[in-house]
Amino acid sequence: MPKLEKGILLGFYFVQFLTGLSDASALFLVACGLSLIFGVLRIVNLAHGSFYMVGAYLAYYLIANFPQGAFFFWAGILLAALTVGTIGIVIETLLLRRLYYAPELFILFATFGIVLIFQDLSRWFFGAEDILGQQAPGLAGSIDIMGVLLPQYDVVLIVIAPLILVGLWFFLYRTRWGILVRAATEDREMSDALGVNQSRLFTGVFFLGSCLAGLGGAIQLPKGGANLLMDLNIIAAAFVVVVVGGMGSIPGAYLAAVIIGELSAFGVLIFPQSTLVLMFLLMAVVLVMRPHGLLGNAEPEVQGAAKMSTATLKPASKKLKLLGLALLILLFMMPVFVGSFGLVLMTEIALFALASMSLYFIMGPGGMVSFGHAAFFGGGAYAAALTVHYMQTPMELAILLAPLLVGLVALIIGWFCVRLSGVYLAMLTLACAQICWSIVFQWGKFTGGDDGILGIWPSAWASDKTVFYYLTLILCIGGIMALRHFIFAPFGYTLRACRDSSLRVDSIGINRHRHQWFAFTLAGTFAGFAGGIYVFSKGNVFPDVMAIPRSFDFLFMILLGGIETLFGPIAGSAAFTWLHDQIARIDYWQLILGCIFILLVIAFPDGIAGSIHTRLGRYFED
Repeated sequence: MPKLEKGILLGFYFVQFLTGLSDASALFLVACGLSLIFGVLRIVNLAHGSFYMVGAYLAYYLIANFPQGAFFFWAGILLAALTVGTIGIVIETLLLRRLYYAPELFILFATFGIVLIFQDLSRWFFGAEDILGQQAPGLAGSIDIMGVLLPQYDVVLIVIAPLILVGLWFFLYRTRWGILVRAATEDREMSDALGVNQSRLFTGVFFLGSCLAGLGGAIQLPKGGANLLMDLNIIAAAFVVVVVGGMGSIPGAYLAAVIIGELSAFGVLIFPQSTLVLMFLLMAVVLVMRPHGLLGNAEPEVQGAAKMSTATLKPASKKLKLLGLALLILLFMMPVFVGSFGLVLMTEIALFALASMSLYFIMGPGGMVSFGHAAFFGGGAYAAALTVHYMQTPMELAILLAPLLVGLVALIIGWFCVRLSGVYLAMLTLACAQICWSIVFQWGKFTGGDDGILGIWPSAWASDKTVFYYLTLILCIGGIMALRHFIFAPFGYTLRACRDSSLRVDSIGINRHRHQWFAFTLAGTFAGFAGGIYVFSKGNVFPDVMAIPRSFDFLFMILLGGIETLFGPIAGSAAFTWLHDQIARIDYWQLILGCIFILLVIAFPDGIAGSIHTRLGRYFED
């Protein structure tokens, strides 16, 4: 190869390396703010991506209305970040402060409501069209590196991230406020006992974290512009960075951002089809090898995980069983009262109730959170659809095979996942689910890819909506009762013991990981059972059935219904599905739904079914 070509090739790879560093800068700013908030407040803040999006929009409009010039450009960037930080103060003071002593997952639910609200408010204020960001004055050109051009603004981004890292280090290790922040990160209860003003500290940390997210959105404006999908696109990547680096570790966040930036930059050259899943694959490998991330530690996670659920589940009393029987009779009489569309909606509620109950099985009694449960639900749908499409399998056999095949997948995934706990376990399930989704999405020759699989209809005898409703109802009730049987069997009591006191069960010789592994496999199997029925109710299946939003739908159904009672997943799935169906027909429905979610979290901290049980439980005691 001539020397000139070698020089250009070397320059190309060097520029690609610098491009990876540039891409890592905005990701680091978002991730370090998220990591800082989690380290002190123990909040998994889904709204952090919304702060990133709002920062980009505010920077665009501020710069557009300021006089031209470099000073006003960077003043607009800084003012946008400070404005986002102020918005963060308002949210923390008015909403999150009320929820600090609630289970962490309820705060997750509230921040999801904020995401929905910001989505529609951004559409209202800024419009639905993508916005092309302004060029930074004096930085619109490129630098020639061995015959390959690198934008000048990329060099600025490469410099900004280390400067922010050094500034945060100085702030956290050389100031009194930083010492208090690190003390609260290590032991929040002890810092409270020593007289630290927790409310002021939490507000300050949330302000700083929000500012960093807003700054990340603002500085990427000349490179990426602003659009309404920014929040969801960045939040998954930010969570991956935080978890790979180690929850609460700012240097870990920078290291992980650089690794992911470089993997994305070079991965698109080597494995173009891997770009959708590469960072999740990295996260899965890191968590399997280093369960608390590259530079993380176990202490904050152990404290946070203990609050998952402390439910003392009891078998239903005679009065409650009679009430359940009355509800079943009402469900079987439903075709008399509702029309064709109502039956379709009730069928969907029954399927989601079974899928939510399978997730509750590992969350409530098991104490394990999954952010990727849709992989098993969607896996069941695809398993049934593929057997029908390629093998002309009848509906009855396809519904039977779906949970068996998905159960095998859950057995493999669960072996890795149950060795972790808390947020790390949840993020590993998310990584595994995203890998499964990527396979379905990109293996188009076999799965249909984005076009999905069409024409998966019930057998002739079940083609009538009323008959299929009864079939679904019977199968879903059977699945829910089977899960209930496991909960109150000796296995279920042992599983709750593993949740409540892992040290004690280890000391008496119980294999904790084996029980959790079996529970994880059971949950995946029943989710696959629900998915196998679901595909016949729709007649088709697409990759979004196993995407991240569907996993969070199941999680929010449980939180909406209440994690402290067995009826919670059923009530939550009914309320969530009905609300979504009714409100989705209205303009700015996400704004309305987000407000409802936040009000429900504040008014019913135990969930709908949990609050009813708290207030009326004494009337159903024997």
